[in-house]
Amino acid sequence: MSRRLAEALGLEAPATMAVAQAVTRAPAHAWVPVLFVSSSMPIATLRTYAGQLERARGVLAFRGMPGGLTRVGPMAKLSAQILRLDPGCEGPACTMRDVQLIIDPILFRQHGIARVPALGLLPGDPTKPYCEREEQGPASTKASHLVYGDAALFGMLETYARLGGKEEVRDAQTRLERR
Repeated sequence: MSRRLAEALGLEAPATMAVAQAVTRAPAHAWVPVLFVSSSMPIATLRTYAGQLERARGVLAFRGMPGGLTRVGPMAKLSAQILRLDPGCEGPACTMRDVQLIIDPILFRQHGIARVPALGLLPGDPTKPYCEREEQGPASTKASHLVYGDAALFGMLETYARLGGKEEVRDAQTRLERR
């Protein structure tokens, strides 16, 4: 199953240790930009956001998967389309963006997300399983603000800062400006 999924994503099936070493986690108390998106958004828009989030070390969050949770294939295909650096590349040799994609209906419900795109900055690592997150610490809290609208990530971060989240956006803005 994992080999089929890796092939569908355009990745080779690496050794388990190689995967564990390649995964980059956010520091425990960092603010992580999470962009709430939908599979119904244009692929070009999702690809643009993925490029911006890669520089900011952000996460793309989906409520569910196209075709439902019983069908992984359509989501694997969508993920590959979003994350490939070269959209024309096919197969396991394609270079992918270093952006985490999560499918988390609980996160959508917790933040009351009814329309997308929406940006929130979450403390901790939203890609961790819920059983590994801090229960009482900052990683269990939700974003203090949400910014809605189809705009560049930098503009959304500026709006978030104007709403009172200057501290939360500082690291992400710095990473976006550096590259």
